Amino acid sequence: MSALFEPYTLRDVTIPNRVWMPPMCQYSAAPEGPDAGAPTDWHFAHYAARTAGGTGLIIVEATAVRPEGRITPYDLGIWNDTQVEAFRRITRFLSDQGTIPAVQLAHAGRKASTDQPWKGGAPVGPDAHGWQPVAPSPLAFDERHPVPTELTLAQIQEVVGQFADAARRALDAGFEIAEIHGAHGYLIGNFLSPHSNHRTDAYGGSYENRTRFALEVVDAVREVWPDDKPLFFRISATDWLQKGGWTPDDTVRFARDLQAHGIDLLDVSSGGNASGVHIPTGPGYQVPFAARVKAETTLPVAAVGLITEVEQAEKILANDEADAVLLGRELLRNPSWARLAARELGGDAQVHVPDQYHRSV
Repeated sequence: MSALFEPYTLRDVTIPNRVWMPPMCQYSAAPEGPDAGAPTDWHFAHYAARTAGGTGLIIVEATAVRPEGRITPYDLGIWNDTQVEAFRRITRFLSDQGTIPAVQLAHAGRKASTDQPWKGGAPVGPDAHGWQPVAPSPLAFDERHPVPTELTLAQIQEVVGQFADAARRALDAGFEIAEIHGAHGYLIGNFLSPHSNHRTDAYGGSYENRTRFALEVVDAVREVWPDDKPLFFRISATDWLQKGGWTPDDTVRFARDLQAHGIDLLDVSSGGNASGVHIPTGPGYQVPFAARVKAETTLPVAAVGLITEVEQAEKILANDEADAVLLGRELLRNPSWARLAARELGGDAQVHVPDQYHRSV
């Protein structure tokens, strides 16, 4: 059987293939009012198209655990029951088509309260539905972002509880897998990296202190997330800094800690926590980070980063560099990538095809 189309089981959840969709924000929810943060018809059509195309697992975009945790005022959220009900329409459809529905639980930290990217992505204030961002330390992401408010110890514990509450709602909404967002310079990643965490209390300084908040979030979510359902963690494997940042060595060490706290798979990305750094992008440029975690730990991993070609994706899995591949931009361009990949690989490579699309096989 093709490696791409071999089912994959974590806990009691079997994902039909290894072609997965990573979280990619659509910035298309209402910013205020009773439907703020709830998925819309756009979100339904967006995710429905990828499940009809044979994608095995879809991780719904960064979904904020509180209003102030959104990247933009137009992000999804899961802090109330109206949002839960709106998500059910999506999870039901994905499940009916054989795709496993997952959701990424997130808090944007010091990079919160910005405009939609196609409008420039600049920070916005209350006059444009914005708010004051928070972070472990009062350090702005760059010269155009405001200095965030430093979280107090009590506020840190409040956020931990909000992640747990969001996980409960995600379960009620029909999601089979939850992913905790610890990457790309958002709140959990802010705590992990010495570049953005200058605290001198129990949440800053040493590796053990900087990882404390992340592990408390994992523990709180794992406590309410059923034992038979997997829990993922997304990480930036490196800040791409020469010194003073989070490193691949830290990621390997942290992967072992995460596994001990109940994480079932590490979704390995990179960057986003430091502005102005040079990132040498290219086909599969982040795969080596996932491959190293897989080689040096027993925690399953998923690889990302300009994975676009069928042969490329198949080789990553066949070479045991990752347990699954996450296709971002390529799935935006081609929602039916999985079905076309199965056709290209031939033989035993099979993917679910909706009855209505059988004439295309």
